[in-house]
Amino acid sequence: MPSSEARIPTEHASKYLQQLCKHFGHKIPATFDAANGHLTFEMGTTALAAEPALLVLRNEAPDAAGLTRLEGVIASHLVRFAFREELRIDWTPT
Repeated sequence: MPSSEARIPTEHASKYLQQLCKHFGHKIPATFDAANGHLTFEMGTTALAAEPALLVLRNEAPDAAGLTRLEGVIASHLVRFAFREELRIDWTPT
């Protein structure tokens, strides 16, 4: 199963984790607390973790097309929520 990870330096990791999970939670299954979250999309899943000064995102999908779509959805929303800072989101295959 294809998977990827992004490790994003930010002082607002917990805030962004919670924003993403609350936003998507209106449409898909989402669980979260201040340190961890999990999103279940039809194209795959995303696990989120807030560490000191670091947001870690881990995606898993049944196929490469789903993984690419998932990466795009998560990245575009994160960039929108983090408009006050320029985040660097580099997906690495795992």
